[in-house]
Amino acid sequence: MKKDITRYRNIGIFAHVDAGKTTTTERILKLTGKIHKIGEVHEGAATTDFMEQEQERGITIQSAATSCFWKDHQLNIIDTPGHVDFTIEVYRSLKVLDGGIGVFCGSGGVEPQSETNWRYANDSKVSRIIYVNKLDRTGADFFRVVKQVDEVLAAKPLVMVLPIGTEIDFRGVVDLLTRKAWIWDDSGDPMNYEIQDVPEDMVDQVETYREQLIETAIEQDDAMMEKYLEGEELSVEEIKQCIRKGTRDLAFFPTYCGSSFKNKGVQLVLDAVVDYLPDPTEVKPQPEIDLEGNETGSYAFVDPEKPLRALAFKIMDDRFGALTFTRIYSGTIAKGDTILDTATGKTERVSRLVEMHANSREEIESAQAGDIVALIGMKNVQTGHTLCDPKNPATLEPMVFPEPVISIAVKPKKKGSDEKMGMALSKMVQEDPSFYVETDEESGETIMKGMGELHLDIKVDILKRTHGVEVEVGKPQVAYRESITKRIEDSYTHKKQSGGSGQYGKIDYVIEPGETGSGFLFESKVTGGNVPREFWPAVQKGFENSVDKGPLAGFPVVDLKVTLTDGGYHPVDSSAIAFEIAARAAYRQSLPKAGPQLLEPIMNVDVFTPDDYMGDVIGDLNRRRGMIKAQESGPTGVRIKADAPLSEMFGYIGDLRTMTSGRGQFSMSFSHYAPCPSNVAEEVIKETKERQAAMA
Repeated sequence: MKKDITRYRNIGIFAHVDAGKTTTTERILKLTGKIHKIGEVHEGAATTDFMEQEQERGITIQSAATSCFWKDHQLNIIDTPGHVDFTIEVYRSLKVLDGGIGVFCGSGGVEPQSETNWRYANDSKVSRIIYVNKLDRTGADFFRVVKQVDEVLAAKPLVMVLPIGTEIDFRGVVDLLTRKAWIWDDSGDPMNYEIQDVPEDMVDQVETYREQLIETAIEQDDAMMEKYLEGEELSVEEIKQCIRKGTRDLAFFPTYCGSSFKNKGVQLVLDAVVDYLPDPTEVKPQPEIDLEGNETGSYAFVDPEKPLRALAFKIMDDRFGALTFTRIYSGTIAKGDTILDTATGKTERVSRLVEMHANSREEIESAQAGDIVALIGMKNVQTGHTLCDPKNPATLEPMVFPEPVISIAVKPKKKGSDEKMGMALSKMVQEDPSFYVETDEESGETIMKGMGELHLDIKVDILKRTHGVEVEVGKPQVAYRESITKRIEDSYTHKKQSGGSGQYGKIDYVIEPGETGSGFLFESKVTGGNVPREFWPAVQKGFENSVDKGPLAGFPVVDLKVTLTDGGYHPVDSSAIAFEIAARAAYRQSLPKAGPQLLEPIMNVDVFTPDDYMGDVIGDLNRRRGMIKAQESGPTGVRIKADAPLSEMFGYIGDLRTMTSGRGQFSMSFSHYAPCPSNVAEEVIKETKERQAAMA
C-alpha cells in the first residue's frame, strides 16, 4: 500500500534542560490519542523517558522516536535531550529531521543550551516553529522571550498567538489569524476549552499584532503583497500559504505559547506542525558521496520507486536485541530484505521492522521513503552508516562526531566480571559514537573517554543498572595534546648488517609546526631518485605512526608537518621497512629539539547566575584560569561566557551551586586546544611520568 508522503511530518523537539520538552512531547502523545494516562516527568513516569537514569534525574538522555497522528497526518517525533553532554544526540537527530519545535521556558527565556541547539539546527537548515512554554510560571513573560529570540538567536519570530493572562492568571491564547480566543478551564484536561471572541481589553493589541503578522508573511509572495496593498482582504488560507513558504525557507519562525503542564495551548502547536512545517518531499534531498567522501552530484530523492537509501542514526539496545533507528530517504525496506551497509561493505538481513511508540512497538511488513523506523537483526551497523540497495550502492553524507576531551579508568569491583564489563561497554560504544573505550597497553586498564563529567557519570550509572556491573572509577584525566614550536632540518641514516642482506635507509627532512587543526601533513620534495618514489609511503607511515606519542609526556602530537627533502638508498639493502624504521627513529631524534609544548583542551563555558552572586562567580572563573569573554544581563540574572581549561573545571557544578545557593546553571562544550602555561605543563608532565612509572 502506497502512503501519501506529503502527509508525513518528521519533527524533533529540542530545548534547554528543564524547558519542558519531554512534558510537551507527552501532551502531544495524549492529544493524538497515543497514551491515555499522561506521565509526568517530575514524577518520573514520562513515556519517552523510559531509561531508569532518565526517570531519576528528570532529564532526557536518549532520543526516543515516536509516531502519532493529527488531522490525517503522521507525525514522527524525535525527543532529543537538552543537556550539553548529550548534544551529540541532538545533532544526530537533526540530521534525520525535516522540521522542529524549539521549546523555550517562559521565565528562563533563551538559555545557553537552547542557543547551541538552535545553532545546530541552523547548520542543518531545519525549519522550526517556536513554542514558549511554562507561561503559568512566576516571572513568565511571552513578549520578553520573543525579544530574546530576536536579539540572542538573531532569528525572526513570527508571533501567531497572544497569551490571555499571565503567570497564575494564564487562561489561554488568542489565535491571531482567526481572531478567536481559546480558553481552557482549570480541570487540566486539554479537551476542556471554549473558543470565544477576543477579550475586549485585547482587541487593539490583537489587531496590531495581526497586521504585523500579515505584513511579514506576504513578503513571501509578490501577488499576495499587491493584493494586500490594493486594500483587498486576504483569506486565512492565502496567509497560511505565505507563512508555510517563509517557514520552509527559514525567513521566520511561527511562534506560539502555552503551558504544557497545565495542558493549555498545545493543540495550536500541533496545527502549526501540520500547516507550516515541511513534508519529506519539500526538504533539500541528501547528497550522495563516494568512498573517498567526495560528493558525486547525485541525490537521494524522497521517492519510494527509487533505489534504497537510508541512514542509521541511532542504535539502542533493549530486551529484544539491538534496535537500529533508521530514516529512509528513498526506496523501500521490507521484512526479510537484504541490504548493504556501505561503511562495512557487508550485507545485512532485516529480520523484523517496527514502528516505535516510545518504549512499545508495532511490527510492520515494510516501510518507505520518508519513514522513520527501527530495524531488528542488524549485526555490524553503527550510527551514521548508510544502508542501501546492494545492486545500486551509494553512501549518504556521514555524521561527524567530536573528539572526546575527558577520560577515566574503570575496573570491575567484583573479580571475574571483566568479560561482562567488556560486553556491556562494546554495546554502549555502538549506541553512542561520542563515547570511546580503549585498553591502556602498558597498564592493562580500561579507559572510558567522553564529552564531559556528566557524560561519563551516566555511562558508569548505565554499567551498574542496565548491565549489572559495578566499577571502581579512577580520577578524571584530561586529553592533553603536544605540538612543536620550531622548524628543524635534520637527517637520519638507518643501517644494519647482520649476515645476508642488510637494511639501509637515509632520509633528510624538515619538521615544522603545521597550521592549527591541520593534524599531520606529509609531503616529499625529493628529486633525482635519491629516495625512490616507492619508499615515500613507508617514510610517511613511519612518521604518522609515531605521532601518537609526543616527546614530553607521551600525549598525541597535533599540527605537525614533515617534508622529505632528500636521502639515500642502497640498491640491495634498502626496503620499505628500512625507511619506515628510519622515519620512526628520526621522529624520536628531532622532535625534542623542535620546541615541544603541551596543549590543553579549552572549553566554552556559559554560566547563568542571579545578579547577587555575579562577583563570586567571575572571581571563581578567574581562579580557574578562565578568560571572561562576555556578560549579558537578563531579567532573572546574568549570563557569563568564558573560555576555561577543562582541567580546572572538574566538579564545577557543585561549586557553582554552593556559590549561588543552588540557583546557578552552566553548560560547557569543547572549543579548542591552547598551549599550557609552563608551571601547569611541568606539573602535568611530572604527574604523567610518575603514573607511567607506577604502572611499569
